[in-house]
Amino acid sequence: MSQFTPKFRNLVDLYEHATTTFADRPLFGTKQDGRWVWMTYGEFRKQVDALRGALAELGLEKGDRIAIVANNRPEWAIAAYASYGLGAAFVPMYESQMPKDWKFILNDCGAKVLVAANDTIAGQVAEFRPELGEGEGSTLEHVIVLDGEASREHEHAFADLLAHEPAPYAELEPSDIAGFIYTSGTTGNPKGVLLSHENLASNVSAIHEFFPMTPDDRSLSFLPWAHSFGQTCELHGLFSMGASMGIAEAVDKIVANLSEVQPTLLFSVPRIFNRIYDGLHKRMDEEGGLKKSLFESAMKNAEYRKGLAEQRKRSGWADFKHGIFDKLVFSKVRDRFGGRLKYAFSGGAALSREVADFIDNLGIMVYEGYGLTETSPIATANSPSGRKIGSVGKPIPGVRVEIDTAVTGDPKHGEIIVYGHNVMQGYYGLDEANAKVFVEGEDGERGFRTGDMGYVDGDGFLYISGRIKEQYKLLNGKYVVPTPLEEKLKLSPFIANVMVYGMNQNFNVALVIPDFESLEKWAQEKGLHTDDREKLLARPEVQDLYQQQLDEWSAEFKQYEKVRKFTLGTEDFSIENGMLTPSMKVKRRNVMKEYGEKIDALYAE
Repeated sequence: MSQFTPKFRNLVDLYEHATTTFADRPLFGTKQDGRWVWMTYGEFRKQVDALRGALAELGLEKGDRIAIVANNRPEWAIAAYASYGLGAAFVPMYESQMPKDWKFILNDCGAKVLVAANDTIAGQVAEFRPELGEGEGSTLEHVIVLDGEASREHEHAFADLLAHEPAPYAELEPSDIAGFIYTSGTTGNPKGVLLSHENLASNVSAIHEFFPMTPDDRSLSFLPWAHSFGQTCELHGLFSMGASMGIAEAVDKIVANLSEVQPTLLFSVPRIFNRIYDGLHKRMDEEGGLKKSLFESAMKNAEYRKGLAEQRKRSGWADFKHGIFDKLVFSKVRDRFGGRLKYAFSGGAALSREVADFIDNLGIMVYEGYGLTETSPIATANSPSGRKIGSVGKPIPGVRVEIDTAVTGDPKHGEIIVYGHNVMQGYYGLDEANAKVFVEGEDGERGFRTGDMGYVDGDGFLYISGRIKEQYKLLNGKYVVPTPLEEKLKLSPFIANVMVYGMNQNFNVALVIPDFESLEKWAQEKGLHTDDREKLLARPEVQDLYQQQLDEWSAEFKQYEKVRKFTLGTEDFSIENGMLTPSMKVKRRNVMKEYGEKIDALYAE
């Protein structure tokens, strides 16, 4: 493990550095009445200090928990940093979660204070509030409402709390808990991951060493800060460097907001990059003719140049053509993202090689990393000092990775174990779960068993193979890891979502959720009625289309990985129907509850 001295000891150190060094710089941008309004670091500090005083007056002390149910907004960060200053642990939740999830988390962490985005959320919490505390009365003493007036007992309007004088900082130890981040829980209840000030401050300090940014950098923030990737890499990371964040209005406004905010950086999960890839290909197919030919030629030339670069060669003719293609094609695409986008950071799940190459070819450098909530989250990352598309980079400063092949029985692919400053303090109140994931290294350092499979190449770059618990065995003895197969199939413009299945069966089948926008347009061109989706999906022409799509996009699969039969579904996976986690991972068990009969029928035929 490399020698590493963190720049920040804790998040209060980070806060003091950022708000004093960059006081006059813009920090958060929000769209108000049709225009973007920016809050400076100095204005942010005034509100954080005032709220810290208000929270202290409400009785929030070191070791207490304060929860929040809100999407990204300046008040989210204000509440977080006010909490850190008092030594309280910040517990974020998603607005998109079900009230029963909020209830579980509030009960599990024993929150004293809750920050609610609006009165609707506060009202939903009020309904189950007497049940918190497992029959001993509610542990929740105060609710702060961000939008609207306080309308119930022990509720406070956020704006009313900003007139307080600052409270002194708590004395912090490195191991003091800065936050609970609840894992999405693809099976069972979510687990509260305890992340200390040292975990988060060291992870941010490492970013300064392998990917320093400048106060002129800007992101469009849409990755939830309630997720560890968005919170550490974007919120804390950019804040520590004096950069700015425009907060997206909504998911469906991302493209419009990109052109307005003109970010230099984009932090995202593969789902958004897949949409960019899919959207541009659809657009080129629709326009056809010269535009499509020019686009395809530009892409081929970019791939050719990249291939030469990997051999440390170059071609003057290819470089000349690239200059023309960049002006005529790629710059036009980049203009849709504001025209200043330089870097794209992908995490949360594996980004397919095709999509990574595609974004890279547009002149936007793709840097993929790897980590989990339990590793604060960054464990490995590609960086300007070393990058391989398809890999998730090398361990960051102060972190070491081991591959345990004994778990898989494979000589190359094994379970990834992470050691370093980023390893969590544990799951809250779950000793048995902690015993399963923690491992002691040779020098006594604590490691974390990630549950992910991967391998390290000869240059030290890590590659992810998939989740061990998602791996299953076919009756022919072959092991299948479904997630990379699904990500590849979702690149089809006709497929919105897919789940590959074959546990203890002779072959793989798939549940395919069509991209109905593409499918219905195709059907109308064929003269097929689209009013009844069930009838449309049953038509032989549509069945043939999807067979062709599966064959085309699985051409590189091993023979035993290929999908032999499929069924089409009408209800997409979503957080609301319980088939996706808030971090957009598929809850396979819930998908099987909804579609299990259709999947089983494929084997019965």
